[in-house]
Amino acid sequence: MKENEAIILLMKAAHFAAMKHTDQRRKGERGEPYFNHLSDVAQILAEHTGGTDPILVAGGLLHDTIEDTDTTYDELAAEFGAEIANLVREVTDDKSLPKAERKRLQIENAPKKSDRAKMLKIADKTSNLKSILHSPPADWTEERKQEYFAWAAQVVEGCRGVNKSLEKVFDDAH
Repeated sequence: MKENEAIILLMKAAHFAAMKHTDQRRKGERGEPYFNHLSDVAQILAEHTGGTDPILVAGGLLHDTIEDTDTTYDELAAEFGAEIANLVREVTDDKSLPKAERKRLQIENAPKKSDRAKMLKIADKTSNLKSILHSPPADWTEERKQEYFAWAAQVVEGCRGVNKSLEKVFDDAH
């Protein structure tokens, strides 16, 4: 992909994600715009892959659109192509399942993911840990925070081996 095409793709993905998540806020005590999380995930991916994979970075911006908005796989595929839509689908939880089951499946399925999906998972969990440290949900006890950190570590354990730099940034946050 040419540099100008990559820039256009990334700005299109950023705009699409910002519009789709307009009314969403983070659970943290500061109630940050949800887009802050998406841009953080994309920035982590860009930095720790040397900016060499615009498909992955766009996936970072879009990774929660199917799961958390009215966006469909077909809509993503039409806007961004099957490669990005497949990556987003690969990291999307089935919201029809109970939360505990979704969390269990993330741990179980992490080792089976593509390398891009594993990197995206590591960046997503890193961003979530940073959010819990800097702006935790007001109703979360210390025990709940520790449980989230332990669960995130289990998910990331199944993703290891694809990018040492991403693994280190997760470990530092953890």
